[in-house]
Amino acid sequence: MINKVKFNITGMTCVNCANSIEKSVKKLNGVVSSKVSFADSSAVFELDQNADLSLIKNKIKKLGFGVAQNYDELQISKQKNLANLRNKFIISAVLSSLIMIFEMSGEASFAKSLGLLGLASIVIFYCGLSFYTHAISSVKSLNFDMNVLISLGTFMAYGYSLATFLAPNLIPENMKYLYFSGSAMIITFVLLGKFLEERSKLKAGNYIKSLMDLSPKTALVLKPDGQSLSVLASELKINDIVVVKNGYNVPCDGVIVSGGAEIDTSALSGESLPVFKSAGDLVHAGTLNTNGYINIKVTKEPNDTLLAQILELLANASSQKMPISRLADKVANIFVPSVILIAIITFLVWGFFGDLTRGLLSAISVLIISCPCALGLATPIAIISGISWSAKNAILIKNPEIMEIIHLANCAVFDKTGTLTKGEISVAKTNLNTQDLKLIVNLEKLSEHPISKAIVDYAPNLIDKDIKFEFENIPGMGISANSSQILVGNEALLKLKGIKIQMSDEINEALERGFGMIYVALNSKFSGYIAISDTIKEDAKQTIEALKELGITPVMLTGDNQKTANLVAQSLGIEKVIAGVLPSDKYKAINELKSEHKKVIFVGDGINDALALKAADISIAMSSGSDIAKDIGDIVLIKNDLSSVANAINLASKTMQTIKENLAWAFIYNIICIPVAAGVLYPVFGLVLTPMYAAFAMSISSLSVVLNSLKLRLLKF
Repeated sequence: MINKVKFNITGMTCVNCANSIEKSVKKLNGVVSSKVSFADSSAVFELDQNADLSLIKNKIKKLGFGVAQNYDELQISKQKNLANLRNKFIISAVLSSLIMIFEMSGEASFAKSLGLLGLASIVIFYCGLSFYTHAISSVKSLNFDMNVLISLGTFMAYGYSLATFLAPNLIPENMKYLYFSGSAMIITFVLLGKFLEERSKLKAGNYIKSLMDLSPKTALVLKPDGQSLSVLASELKINDIVVVKNGYNVPCDGVIVSGGAEIDTSALSGESLPVFKSAGDLVHAGTLNTNGYINIKVTKEPNDTLLAQILELLANASSQKMPISRLADKVANIFVPSVILIAIITFLVWGFFGDLTRGLLSAISVLIISCPCALGLATPIAIISGISWSAKNAILIKNPEIMEIIHLANCAVFDKTGTLTKGEISVAKTNLNTQDLKLIVNLEKLSEHPISKAIVDYAPNLIDKDIKFEFENIPGMGISANSSQILVGNEALLKLKGIKIQMSDEINEALERGFGMIYVALNSKFSGYIAISDTIKEDAKQTIEALKELGITPVMLTGDNQKTANLVAQSLGIEKVIAGVLPSDKYKAINELKSEHKKVIFVGDGINDALALKAADISIAMSSGSDIAKDIGDIVLIKNDLSSVANAINLASKTMQTIKENLAWAFIYNIICIPVAAGVLYPVFGLVLTPMYAAFAMSISSLSVVLNSLKLRLLKF
């Protein structure tokens, strides 16, 4: 029998950390499969009966990582790591600035050089130690990533400076230069990037805890003697009777056995209006009793509720979402060994001609001029510049990796309620005359129901404080006043009171188009209707048209009924509509769309959108939406304006273009400068490049990449 276990891993700082755990644990006896995700610091192992959990934990600890007992402990560990990165960056930035100031001021002296060496050593071997340890691990596993490039560039600059300081007599007079500031500043900039990355990841990981907190921790269980007892929701058993009062969340999946209430199911189904539930109806954990009193018979164990299933699927989706391979890392696997080989060949060739000192200096020049920083900065600096632009324009990009793929998207899926629409009920039209409407507006003012508020907002000028009513709220049906002489509600209310609704062509057309209908009866006679709907956002149609111009197919995916969804879709020009789906169905729908399209964007705002947001290649959440949606979203639209979706895609396209320009420059620079540093011009022109000029060229290359990236901040759409 195969068992699946999940661990929370602490201490991982790069993808190579995850790879090392995955490979090492998989070799242990009884481990069938091993999947470790650096993205969410988790590990999922499939084990047979021969596996020993203690051996697996010990193996992970021997590799230098930890196993957190729970999610809270994992978050604490991540926060400590973030604080450590921040502190090291601050120290590195301060010391690097001092090094640059000292290098540029005063005359050269032993004391000055010793001070520079001491400061640079702290930056290199304390602040930047993790880069070197990871580089060593990468080399051992034959996976040459950016850590190798960073370590190579900084250590050679530091090593050459150290050699110049300790053995100046071995260095020609015209080559006695110190490059401590160069090595220190590279470490500083890389630490800044790493800190920003880890901070974004920490915030992005809060969605699981938010989802776990959605269901109430306790429940009121009704005992046979009629008394109610508060117990932990996790201890509920099948057939327990649970009491849920007005304003409380449902703690279990079950069937209502008595009572009735209006249940807000928006967290799970996306329904914009509360749904009246009574005896025999099914309710789910995490939904809200907005008006009424119900007793529920538990039908599922706490770990088998719909909410628990969403949490499980969400966790699985997180572990399956692989990080995007960075182009620079792929190139580095070839580039780094090539540079080292060229440096060795340079030294040997010069040595063959009898000039070992020149050979050594030329080899160091090759390593310094190879500019790992230009190659390493090509992607992150462009992305940081793009993110800065987006932040100024109210687009919060939490996951920079999606900048590499969002411009490839050819399908954009939108939730309806709260995304394409405002999620606010509004009156579309009514056939009531002014006098009757005034009566109804003043009656509805006495209720806190969302529909009542919409009717009042429709005609606030008709409010008259002198009008009085004997008011009665009928859950799930509507409002009655003055001994049922005034009725405002659904069809069931009027039928209950024996009043026949005159179904005109106008009413039938409104129903067919998906409008919600509120019926009015005055003095025991049907008087008219009020049609309600969710309000479409002003920029929704413009956004859909803009996406179509970009070659992106818009799709609506909603838990609302088909008629209501079609009404909104037709207004916006959306041809494909998937309606009446639960969160797990949304997850499946996104995966099906991913099989049909290159990349899929999902734009949503609710808890019920969590699975779809995580399943999509690119997830975009509205700032007005639930905390879970915002935590999961790769992008959060601060102003809730849908036009920012097209702007984000255009920004990503420009950013990727800039990255390609940066990489092209870095490659061309290296193709030209490395041979020059090796001394190919010496036989013809007598020119040889010293490490000082190599470092200067390296700085120019890095500066060019930075300046090219900064132009992204001037973009206008």
